[in-house]
Order: sequence, then C-alpha cells, then structure tokens
Amino acid sequence: MKKAVRNKFIISIVLWAVTGINMFLFHRFPSFFFPWYRSLSQKWISLLAGICSIVKVAVWDILLVLLVAGLLVMTIRDIVHKTPFLKWLSTVLISVSVIMAIVVNGWMLNHYAPSLGSQIALDVAQYSEEQLADACEYYLKKAGEYAVQINRDVNGSARLPDFYETARKAGGSYAAIADKYPVFRGSAKPVKKLSLVGEYLMFNGIVGMFMPFTGEAGVPESVPAVPLGYVMCHEAAHRLGIASEQEANFAAFLACVENDNPYFVYSGYYNAFSYSFSSLYRADSEKAMELYNRYPDDIGIQLLKLDRVQTREYYRKYDSPLQEISDDINDRYLKAFSQESGIQSYGEVTDYLIAYWLKYGNNS
Repeated sequence: MKKAVRNKFIISIVLWAVTGINMFLFHRFPSFFFPWYRSLSQKWISLLAGICSIVKVAVWDILLVLLVAGLLVMTIRDIVHKTPFLKWLSTVLISVSVIMAIVVNGWMLNHYAPSLGSQIALDVAQYSEEQLADACEYYLKKAGEYAVQINRDVNGSARLPDFYETARKAGGSYAAIADKYPVFRGSAKPVKKLSLVGEYLMFNGIVGMFMPFTGEAGVPESVPAVPLGYVMCHEAAHRLGIASEQEANFAAFLACVENDNPYFVYSGYYNAFSYSFSSLYRADSEKAMELYNRYPDDIGIQLLKLDRVQTREYYRKYDSPLQEISDDINDRYLKAFSQESGIQSYGEVTDYLIAYWLKYGNNS
C-alpha cells in the first residue's frame, strides 16, 4: 500500500474516532458543552450561510449533484485505467469522512443540547386529554381568526406567496424574538430554494432540509401556500442550532405568530392546530371531530378546513414508495442522536404547544 493511500485511511479513521468520542462526551456531559458549543456552532453556521448567500438557490443542492456526477466520472475513469481499488476507496472514504466530521462537529452535536423549553422559560410536561382538547380549540380559533386575513382567490383558495420574498422574511423572522429569547440569535439570511433536488425530496416526503455543510436552510419551491412560511421557519430554526425536530417545530411556531405579517401568523396557527388536532384525534377521534365541526358558521374556520383539504390533496400527488425508505433513514438518524422517538418526534411538538397555551393563551 502506497504511503498516500495509507495516510488517507489513517486520517479517515482518526476523523471517525474523534467524532464518535465527541458524540459520546456531548451525550454524557451536555452541561459542560452547552451553551458555549451552540454559540460557537451558530457563529460557524452564520459564516457559512453568509458565504453561500451570494446566490438565491441552495449551494449544497448544486454541490450534491456535482459530487454524485464527479464520483461517477471518477469511478468510470478508475475502472478504465484500472486504478487499484484501495486507491479509489481511500479517496472516497476521506472525502466522506471530512464532510461527516464538519457536519457532525459543526452542528449535529446540538442534538445533545438542553431542552428548548428550559432556555425560553417554558415548562413542558405531560398533559391531560382535556388540556389537549382545550389547547386544540384555542389553536383552531386563532387559525380561523387569521385565515380570513391572507390573500385568497375568488374560490377562497390561499394564493401562493412570492417564494423569495417569503424566504427573506422567514430567514429574518427570528431576529424579532432574539432579544426576548437569546437562543434564537444567529443567521438571518434568506431561506434557499432547492432548485435541483427539491422535487425528489418531495417524493420522499421531505418538505425542507437544513444542510450543516453549507449553513443553508432549504425548501422546495413546490411546498403548498399555507404551510410554506412555517416550513421555512422550521428549517431556519435548525440553522440556529435547534436540532431537535419537535423543538424546531415549536421555534417555527414562535417565529410565525410573533411576526407582523398575517400570512406568517396564520401559517403558524394553522400548523399548531394541525399538530394538536392530530394528537387529539389519536387520543379520542370522536372528541376531535366534534371540535372540528363545532363552528359551522365561522368563515375563518371554514377557510381553514378548505386549506387543510387542499393541502392534503396537493401532497397526495407526491405519494411514493420512496417515502417509506426516507422515513426509515430519517428515523435511524434521529435515534442515533438521542431523539428516541425518531420521526415521531415531529408530532411531539404538541406538548410545547399545550405549554404555550397554558402560559399565554389560556385566558384569551
């Protein structure tokens, strides 16, 4: 084995070992590493996001396609020229190892951070079915209140807002609450459009993705009108070091409802109702449907129902076998970083939403 090849293998092993040790230490001793690690991570991600902000579309989106194409060309070339297998393998391995080390050590260790609730003075616990139902009704009414304030066509369907303007506002949405909640300090760059892999992600059931390697929060252009603002804020939350899915969901809710734009406020309450209603339906389907049909004369709530139907129908065209594979991969990734509920953690935002209602909305 040539020295250059051997060195690539050694460097790769060291990178994987150091990263594995860091994961163990952060998991066992989070109080030692936080909050300084998150602050450092935010600065690092902000630097990357700033560099990549020179273009409107996601840089990683393009780099990924180029990387796959380059790997394919290199493999074909090495086969033609009969390059030794170990030389080829060492090049691939060190490339993957460097990217992995940057991504994990630069951002993914945020999965071991203390809970978001503890950092924004919100006590999150387990709640009764009655509290869930009351919170769900609160979010239904709030969503109905703002459903009439967004731009709609003559049939009542929500109009799709301008993607880039929405991306700009979503990217900067946390600046308005960063003084109140310092945990949200960080990059305010626009959310990026996933121009090349966006449609592929949609068929995988993925409506947004944050890429730590470039610091970019990205969303496909084809996300429906009403959820779009919320989805963008969710990905922007990841960019601030909020790694947990349920906490990124709640952060997106806060960013939306604290926004001065009615569209974002509605997007936030719309998703808050959707999550809490799903939880209530699993607990007691009859009670959930009784609540859902409790206000037949409320125009705003009827518009909310229309939005839910149209959003569901829109997503249905992206149903594919790829979603099961994608869910399995995402589930394994989340569990590897101590989110024991895996992909179910997306829906666990309901506990945060009930806590928020108890603190801020219970008397409204």
